[in-house]
Amino acid sequence: MLSGPFLDKNFIGATEDIEQAKIVMLGMPFDGTCTNRPGARFAPQQIRVESVGIEEYSVYFDRNLSECDFYDAGELELPFGAPKEALEIIEKNVDEIYKYNKKLLGIGGEHLVTLGSIKALYKHFKDIAVIQFDAHTDLRESYLDIELTHSGVMLQIAKIIGFENIMQVGIRSGEKGEFELMKKHSTLAFDPKELEKFKDKKIFVTIDLDVLDPSIMSGTGTPEAGGLTYKELMKWIVELKKYNIIGADVVELAPDLDITKVSTATACKLIREVLMIL
Repeated sequence: MLSGPFLDKNFIGATEDIEQAKIVMLGMPFDGTCTNRPGARFAPQQIRVESVGIEEYSVYFDRNLSECDFYDAGELELPFGAPKEALEIIEKNVDEIYKYNKKLLGIGGEHLVTLGSIKALYKHFKDIAVIQFDAHTDLRESYLDIELTHSGVMLQIAKIIGFENIMQVGIRSGEKGEFELMKKHSTLAFDPKELEKFKDKKIFVTIDLDVLDPSIMSGTGTPEAGGLTYKELMKWIVELKKYNIIGADVVELAPDLDITKVSTATACKLIREVLMIL
């Protein structure tokens, strides 16, 4: 027998007992509708590898990851280039997570994967609000005549839960019609205090990593100048701890686009903090 010790294949701090876990981390390696630079499907695996380089302790929340009681389920096997089928697989697995009264932390993959999670959650909760951190509006009706794409995921989610239950943070890119739609429904927010409007809602948090400035997050498919700093994003995350967060995901890391691996390390640290608010 080999005596080891061996490196863990899971995200740092994960428990081995799914029955006792309160949170399930689920990899969603899909980027079949990517409209710019592909590679987000490699993120879940690389995030797990790089997580060994971060500390378990969160300075923001004064807690260790081991106190979060989360189980790392690994990556789903998703069909490349088949968004409908991929979403069905995600929906089925997320539905099972909530049937057992656990919470989801999804690791993408492109932003379209969030739609599968929301479809599953809507079977369990009707009073859902979604907080979107993103550089892009993601409100397109279609892209190249395709309806299911990451550039239209929030529009598809709005069709399920209503625009009144969506808040968008960090948006700085999109078509004129998309910005008019945001203005019409007053979805754009600038201050964490605005979260108060969802104080009685069950909140799902979706973080597209391109919400961060490219100087921090270059490893993403569609970087946009003028983004949030990490500290600015953390002001929102810390504030969200006060609310009823029923699930979250972190998407759109394309690790191979940043050979320094700084983007992946940043994603790992952000995931640690998101686990703290679940």
